[in-house]
Amino acid sequence: MQPKQSIVSLPVYQPGKPIEEVKRELGLKEVIKLASNENPFGSSEHAKAAIIKELENISIYPDSFSTELTAAVAEYLGIERNQIIFGAGSDEVILMLARAFLSPGDETITADETFSQYRHNAVIEGASIIEVPLRDGTHDLPAMLAKVTERTKIIWVCNPNNPTGTIVRHAELDAFIRQVPSNVIVVLDEAYIEYVMDEDFPDSLALMREFNNVILLRTFSKIYGLASLRIGYGAGHADLIRMINQVREPFNTTRMAQAAAAASLADDEFLQSCRARNAEGKAYMYREFDRLGLHYFEAHGNFIMVDVKIPSGQAFDGLLRRGVISRARWAHYPTYIRITIGSQEQNEAFVAALESVLAEAAVLG
Repeated sequence: MQPKQSIVSLPVYQPGKPIEEVKRELGLKEVIKLASNENPFGSSEHAKAAIIKELENISIYPDSFSTELTAAVAEYLGIERNQIIFGAGSDEVILMLARAFLSPGDETITADETFSQYRHNAVIEGASIIEVPLRDGTHDLPAMLAKVTERTKIIWVCNPNNPTGTIVRHAELDAFIRQVPSNVIVVLDEAYIEYVMDEDFPDSLALMREFNNVILLRTFSKIYGLASLRIGYGAGHADLIRMINQVREPFNTTRMAQAAAAASLADDEFLQSCRARNAEGKAYMYREFDRLGLHYFEAHGNFIMVDVKIPSGQAFDGLLRRGVISRARWAHYPTYIRITIGSQEQNEAFVAALESVLAEAAVLG
């Protein structure tokens, strides 16, 4: 059997190690997972109630067009219902974008250290990936613009960027989009937007309204705490959304996911609480990294990328033995790990484990 040539060397996505697997492998009773940027504070009680209610309908196919959730998101964003498409996480919207617009011979532009699914799906479709190095951990938009050719179909801007947590600000992004040819799609992946507190963060909705080639990606997996339900969405010009819808699989989001997302969207108190607690945890992490003399990128999501000054794989293994799951092995940042901001108890346990790892590394030389 021969698969399509483009996937022969394609690596399988490696998520953060599951807690139960780490417990079994290392004989640990307590393990903290700070690898996948999940919400340590769970999800809205309103979402849980909506899920329980939907259990009565588990034998019935979901609404393929997510009608009620579409209406809720459209009202929340102040856009039309035909400007929204839902996926099994925003990951699936990335897949649909690649399927709809990328073909062999096309080019797509990304940062060289960013969310891996842009590259992954472009490779599957046989497109060429043009990677532009980050500048101080941030998207280098002028350099990305310089790479645009007549073959360019999609430019991906992850903002805040995963894994570095940095942002591009409004004036820079606005100037960039104004220079991108109108036939090139600019994808603004804003999976962590609800955590951002910087006043200069782009008004992406305004940009989307002005430019027909801009699409926003957002998710309910992060601050809303619905990661296991897999639901996210894209928002853009109605014509662009219609074309993406042509490759969407039927019933691609579940009844429970739709109901929980709508309930979460209405629970602003939960969102504000998570944002505030994340900010407190971030400030704590900053203080501890400063005390340890470790460089980190300014974080705008619910994670921090920090230079631990030893090979990241060594740090990962050392933390794992101490019951903390982190994320490591970044091609362009070999001594950095990415750590999710957890609860205060989790953050303190991580810092203690990291100090132990670094002390052990110093002894070993």
